[in-house]
Amino acid sequence: MATVDEPLLPYRERLTASAGYWVLCPVAGLLVALALLPVDARLAIVGGVLAATGCVVGLNRAAAPVVVTDRAFEAGRARLPLGHLGGVEPLDRTATRHALGPGLDARAFTCTRPWVSTSVRVRVLDVRDPAPYWLVSTRRPDRLAAALREATSRGGAQAAHSEQTS
Repeated sequence: MATVDEPLLPYRERLTASAGYWVLCPVAGLLVALALLPVDARLAIVGGVLAATGCVVGLNRAAAPVVVTDRAFEAGRARLPLGHLGGVEPLDRTATRHALGPGLDARAFTCTRPWVSTSVRVRVLDVRDPAPYWLVSTRRPDRLAAALREATSRGGAQAAHSEQTS
C-alpha cells in the first residue's frame, strides 16, 4: 500500500534487451575464448568469461526505465514534470523509424533503444527547455500515452506549480 508521501506509479517499464541480444553474450565469450586459445588455454577461459560477463553487464546497464508518476515523466535518468508535458503521440514501428531518421529534430531529447521498435513523442511546454519534444522507446506506446494523459489530467499542473514554488 502506498503512503501519503509515496507517489503513485500508474506506468512502469524497463527497456531490457530482447532475446537476440542476450544470445550475443555467450557468443562473444566463445569468440574471445577461441581467439585466445592458441595463446593459452587458461587465458582463453578467463577472457571468454570476462567477455560474456561484460556483455551481460552492458546490456543490463543499457536497460532504461520509463516511469510515469503522479508528478513526473521519467525516461532513463531524465525527468520532466507533468505540468511541462504537451501533446502525447504514440508511434508505431514505421513512424518511429521516421522520427529517429529524417523526422528527428536535433534539439529533441531521445531515450531510445535499438531493440525496441515503437515509441512515444511527448511535446515539451517549458519555454526554458531547449528540447521541443521527447522521443522515448516503449514496447507499449498506446498504454504509455494513456498513462501520460491520465497523469497530466489528474494533477500534472499542480505538481509542476508546487515544484516551481518550492
